[in-house]
Amino acid sequence: MRAVTWHGRADVRVDTVPDPTIKEPTDVVIEVTSSGICGSDLHLIEVMAPFMTVGDVMGHEPMGIVREVGSEVTAVRPGDRVVVPFNISCGTCWMCSQGLQSQCETTQNREQGFGASLFGYTKLYGQVPGGQAEYLRVPFGNTLPIKVPDGLPDDRFVYLSDVLPTAWQAVQYAGIPDGGSVLVLGLGPIGDMATRVAKHLGAGQVIASDVVPERIARARSNGVTVIESTKQEDVVAQVRDLTDGRGPDAVIDAVGMEAHGSPLAELAQKATAIVPDAIMEKVMQVAGIDRLAALNTAIEAVRRGGTISLSGVYGGATDPLPLMRMFDKQIQLRMGQANVWHWAPDILPLLTEGDPLGVDDFATHRVPLEQAPEAYANFREKKDGTVKVLLKP
Repeated sequence: MRAVTWHGRADVRVDTVPDPTIKEPTDVVIEVTSSGICGSDLHLIEVMAPFMTVGDVMGHEPMGIVREVGSEVTAVRPGDRVVVPFNISCGTCWMCSQGLQSQCETTQNREQGFGASLFGYTKLYGQVPGGQAEYLRVPFGNTLPIKVPDGLPDDRFVYLSDVLPTAWQAVQYAGIPDGGSVLVLGLGPIGDMATRVAKHLGAGQVIASDVVPERIARARSNGVTVIESTKQEDVVAQVRDLTDGRGPDAVIDAVGMEAHGSPLAELAQKATAIVPDAIMEKVMQVAGIDRLAALNTAIEAVRRGGTISLSGVYGGATDPLPLMRMFDKQIQLRMGQANVWHWAPDILPLLTEGDPLGVDDFATHRVPLEQAPEAYANFREKKDGTVKVLLKP
């Protein structure tokens, strides 16, 4: 089959790789019909490169049609249409029973000290072949795939793999009071969707910060107030003007380690391109290499007693935080990989009974799998109005 594979920093290719097969009696194999490119995928060809291996199949936002099932699979059958969550969870362990599928005890990577395995995402998370491919092996066929109805386009459901539950959890963790205010930092796919979810769930004032014209236009068309700056002093001043001088009730950081503003952190990230991977793996697990501009902006912007919800991915292990400032402001901080199956029952009815979150036109680009390298480059460089890309194998 053809698949998007990792070959180095800023280097993805479409190669021919072996077809996936049934390995366990609860496995299924799906024919992928749509697969998104995520901002987290860009980390794999940048700062997280030391944890990748040449030939790794990428992608963790797939959906498709079941083609083969293991002998013990009863929940789905060939021909069924399914979305595959990005985190690989058994659905039956204690963590899964608590709605913490991202911490699944069956697929935890204990030797690495990390949580549940992820499709297409580094040796830290299991190095499981991903879904930017023609076919995908999916374990836990009775509990992991999300069955969706026929008759609607893929765009209606594909974001249930990652974008929707990640944005939904970000808003839920933000704890926005009914009619309250929220500031979303970053209007990439997750930030954009978080503004839509926040409005849908009753936020009275949704504000966002970004500088990319296409992203700004999308958000404004959905009734979001946009601050056209990412500089901390600008964002803090303007958001306070919009919130009676207090700051918003909650801030969602949808930027993470892509944030700019820390020359030392930027230098450390660039070092991953020249320091041998074996050394850089150790450095990244004991040192701080993140750019914390967005998180520091969130800390300053949020009102006293407010909540910061962290959905942007960070990679540093010992990044300094202004704990005295956070303690003084009585800030609550929540974060973590989205627990897809925990939120799926809340989200799925919104996809089958209408389109209140605007998923039908959420993608800006739909391209053949063979054009993945160009699509990655455009997404990385924010060219051609690229906000969200769906690959079509």
